[in-house]
Amino acid sequence: MVAAGPLWLLLLLQLCAHGRASPPARRCPAACICTSDLLSCSRQTLQRVPGPLPPTATTLDLSHNALTQLHDRWLAALPHLEALHMSHNQIRELSPRAFHNASYLRHLDMSSNRLHAVETHYFEALVSLEELLLYNNRIARVAENAFAKLSGLRKVYLSWNNLTTFPFRSVQGLGNYSLRTLDLSSNSLSSIPVEELAALPENIGNGLYLHNNPVRCSCPLYLMLQRWKQRGFSSVKDFFEEHTCKVSDTVPRSLIKFLKYSHMFENCSAGPEDVHPVPFPVTVGQALLLTCNASLPDVLTTYMWISPHHEPIRHPGNSNRSVEVYRNGSLKIAAAKPWHSGVYVCLAISSPRNFSRMCEVNVTVHYPKPEGETFSTGLTTLLGCIVSLVLVLMYLYLTPCRCLPCCKKPAPLSPPQECSAQSSILSTTPPATDGTSRKASANKHVVFLEPIREAQNGKVRLALGEDFPDPKNPKVLQLKSDSESISSVFSDTPIVS
Repeated sequence: MVAAGPLWLLLLLQLCAHGRASPPARRCPAACICTSDLLSCSRQTLQRVPGPLPPTATTLDLSHNALTQLHDRWLAALPHLEALHMSHNQIRELSPRAFHNASYLRHLDMSSNRLHAVETHYFEALVSLEELLLYNNRIARVAENAFAKLSGLRKVYLSWNNLTTFPFRSVQGLGNYSLRTLDLSSNSLSSIPVEELAALPENIGNGLYLHNNPVRCSCPLYLMLQRWKQRGFSSVKDFFEEHTCKVSDTVPRSLIKFLKYSHMFENCSAGPEDVHPVPFPVTVGQALLLTCNASLPDVLTTYMWISPHHEPIRHPGNSNRSVEVYRNGSLKIAAAKPWHSGVYVCLAISSPRNFSRMCEVNVTVHYPKPEGETFSTGLTTLLGCIVSLVLVLMYLYLTPCRCLPCCKKPAPLSPPQECSAQSSILSTTPPATDGTSRKASANKHVVFLEPIREAQNGKVRLALGEDFPDPKNPKVLQLKSDSESISSVFSDTPIVS
């Protein structure tokens, strides 16, 4: 019994030791700082992701480290993660399932890494992603469907990379939903597909940043940016002087600020939607040459014409050489035919996806007129004016006498005819009289002209006042002057003679 006592005591001590509560495991990595929902592991020169990670974190900061890769499903321990900061690391590529456990992630910052491309599988699992920062990498290519499944994407930053082209068609569907910012500035874009940009919604144009790119100068690009400027788009208004274009591909330093020095593009007066065809009439059988003048010629630029039948015509022309296209863009038709009529469109091609409309020509082929029907329009107009002038002069000076009996010369000492009274009154030339009658006419008499009455035989006679000295003497019908004669005939005022 005595020996059993220490044995029971030892057993009791062991039970107490095993029954003591063990301390909770440490869930915050040693190189990190953990708060309620924030896990910060920045500036620790980490070469791999530390662990274990607390499941309550919604923000993880791993920036300014030396991480080179991310393993599959490495975020499985953070089911509530919404923001991930991975900038200033050395990540070159992403594994196919690197973000397959981050369906709630809304903000991803992978700027200032060493990514060389954006593949389709990189971010397709981030269905809730709204902001993607990929600036200051080495990205030279973006896959066609890299953002196809990111329907909630609002902002994409791809500036300061090595992009030479960008699949703008891949963001057409995004623009209809939420995409507001697409920053492609400070890359190596050599051309901008204006036709594809015109198909994008206007809200993307307001946040589409294209400045600081060595794009080739073209009128469509200049006119598009001018329209954005007039509409007050931030992408142009805030970076007005940073928009540059390259005049020549053979001279790398031939960059100009084409929005600031817009006088160099004064000939860009119409955009592709405002081009009006230039009329070009030609007769049947005549040779015609259509020129396609490029504002900025380039040896690498090729030209293509589109016929009125919507057929492409390239250098050197068709098979029978009836239609030829020269290397400078000119189109020649050896002998015009009626079916050659229509609108010809010239396109300048600087790359397989960059078409710039240079001009439109409306060709009208007509048959020549017969020689006998050819008249000079100017001569015909002059002859018409001369004939009209002759007719007016004949009407004014060669009008026939309306009173035929009065126009005949009366016989001497014959009484006045029916119309002689009226013609004497309206005449301003006094009749020849002797001196005696002139003295007699010095006596003043009042003459009242009564209305003309008809006699019984239908003839017209003049009614005179009773105090007239000699009604049958035509000498008394003299008037003093032209003005007095006219006023005396057409007024009721008595005439004083």
